[in-house]
Amino acid sequence: MTYALSILDLGLPDLPTWLLAVGVVIAFALLGFGADRSVTGAARLARALGVPKVIIGATIISLGTTSAEAFVSVAAAFRGEGDLALGNAVGSIIVDTGFIFALGCLFGDLPKDPFVLRRHGLTKISTDTLLTATLFLLAWFHGGWHGVTVPRSIGVLYIFLLAVYMVLSARWAKARRGFAAAEAGLVVPNAGTNSTPRRTLRATLSSLFLLSVGLVLVLVGSHLLLEAVGELGNRYHVPSDVMAVTVIAFGTSVPELATAIASIIKKHPELLVGNIIGADILNVLFVTGCSAAAVPLNVSSSFFRLHLPVMWATSLLLASYILSGGSRFRRWQGLPLMAVYVVYCILLLRTL
Repeated sequence: MTYALSILDLGLPDLPTWLLAVGVVIAFALLGFGADRSVTGAARLARALGVPKVIIGATIISLGTTSAEAFVSVAAAFRGEGDLALGNAVGSIIVDTGFIFALGCLFGDLPKDPFVLRRHGLTKISTDTLLTATLFLLAWFHGGWHGVTVPRSIGVLYIFLLAVYMVLSARWAKARRGFAAAEAGLVVPNAGTNSTPRRTLRATLSSLFLLSVGLVLVLVGSHLLLEAVGELGNRYHVPSDVMAVTVIAFGTSVPELATAIASIIKKHPELLVGNIIGADILNVLFVTGCSAAAVPLNVSSSFFRLHLPVMWATSLLLASYILSGGSRFRRWQGLPLMAVYVVYCILLLRTL
């Protein structure tokens, strides 16, 4: 299958299988390292604004880590692989919630920020529900699960909702600073009050450079991953939707996994919670929205039988944890999420 918007003519169909496997490993490395650099640059830039860590995770860091999903999905949409584009977004949500967030819970209790969870957390549940309802309604109007297509108008609607979400996130970030200050009886200083303008400018430019380098690496890694995994899937006759929700979805979720592990090791678990919630919102509004706006997406019947129900099940479990009260997510709460993910992987293997 020819990739009309290919950045590089890699000639992958002529390579032996072992070299394609090496290419996949290199692509994963580029994705992980590139996203790590872009996230580091974004975090340094955000710190100058005095934004709490959980807000940074839910907005700027999640935007950086979902750039991999966005590049892969939009590229797949342009080459006519709607299952790959949509499956990458849905599969990434399942990986993020069912595996990465569950893993974070199992490593240790994760903090609950009531202010953020009542806003970003419930927005995540709402966007997952929106995507599920959209696809099932399209199937209902179509008269069956076969031949369903997500029109460009849906993609444009999702992008509009993305803009609304980003505006609300900026307002919530400002409100969160005031909320934290009121709780502590403090006055939050303006960003940059302890730095000279020259130092602030230097830090901003260096952070922007680091962010740009990271995003370029993500772009190259995403392109290589899409080409190499697609060629391997063709050689072994693996259905495109299965490839999308497993290997590619997990590969493009490596930045979220790396961020999660680093946040636990460095004792900043708020970043893990914020990043997962923000990334899942962006997987619906940003990744799916941009892909569908670029090219109408064909939807495989397996989405209705397996992928969407599992995605919604993990979202409902997370919603029950958010609404259950308490100051922390407990370790045992990771077990049901991980169990759903394991069963899902087993069911996927049985379809091969």
